[in-house]
Amino acid sequence: MLRKAGDLYGLHRVLEPKGALPQAAIEIDNTAPAFDNEIVIDVATLNIDSASFHQIIGEVGRDKKKIGERIKSIVDQRGKMQNPVTGSGGMLLGTVIQRGPKYDGPVEVGDSVASLVSLTLTPLHIDEILDVHLESDQVDIRGRAYLWPSAPIVALPDDMPSRLALSSLDVCGAPAQTKRLVEGARSVLILGAGKSGMLCAAAAREAMGSFGAVYGFDLRDDNLKALQQAGLIDVFRTGDATSPTEVLKAVLDMTGGELVDVVINTCNVPNSEMAAILPCRDRGKVYFFNMATDFSKAALGCEGVGKDVDLLIGNGYAHDHARITLDVVRNHPVIRERLEALLSK
Repeated sequence: MLRKAGDLYGLHRVLEPKGALPQAAIEIDNTAPAFDNEIVIDVATLNIDSASFHQIIGEVGRDKKKIGERIKSIVDQRGKMQNPVTGSGGMLLGTVIQRGPKYDGPVEVGDSVASLVSLTLTPLHIDEILDVHLESDQVDIRGRAYLWPSAPIVALPDDMPSRLALSSLDVCGAPAQTKRLVEGARSVLILGAGKSGMLCAAAAREAMGSFGAVYGFDLRDDNLKALQQAGLIDVFRTGDATSPTEVLKAVLDMTGGELVDVVINTCNVPNSEMAAILPCRDRGKVYFFNMATDFSKAALGCEGVGKDVDLLIGNGYAHDHARITLDVVRNHPVIRERLEALLSK
């Protein structure tokens, strides 16, 4: 049985406070039946935002049972997966099992889908946690979710495994936005070389070609070495991204004393704001695709060091971002190999 009059932006699911949009709400309704403008998704896997997943590990340890229990407790309390510490969520993988008559989105009953909208606004009910994948930030569950027409969603491609597609699409706003941001730039620093960092490096290389320099910085060198060998980054350094002066020194060493035009911050730890700001040239761009970012620290810190740069909030949505990101995975075997290596652990 369908309930009626579902709102375009999901306001019908908000329980507290009334009038808030679902993402900003403290609690949303995650119960059946569906509204007439919704789809119902049989959820198989949650891809938890990296900052959120690592915060939970820091809170409860690497015990899979405890991680699963913590995630389920958040969903039980809020009706959605929104980490109360980081404020971030993730996305889901599942199968459409019901479509309301007023849902005019792009997917049909029977489609295997990945949500392109955050779990922080997705009504979600978890029946059972089945498994926790520590290295890929993914959690297998039995559960269901509800989405309305304004919430982006995509049918999964048939040329790659679903978990690989989900892992890539979880950060698909980052490479799409990176391609825009590096247009006309001569140099870009990718801060962090995890999943989103690798995708952004490849996107930057595609957009800049051989006319621009792509620099990398991360705590570990395994992904950086693979990216350099594949020609996706030119030079890299390793170190602590929470030490702004260490990062600045490393960048100046890589560039021969020049600041860079664009910095893409994909770190999943707090306190990397100034490490992204210091290496950027005057009137350059600093893009924070990092849910651990404290934007007050970024704004006030930038002011404190007299930096006239554009500070950009990472937007998880960009036109055609799913295709752009999946094409990056298709076009660069090293990216696919590194992502699949994470998923296999």
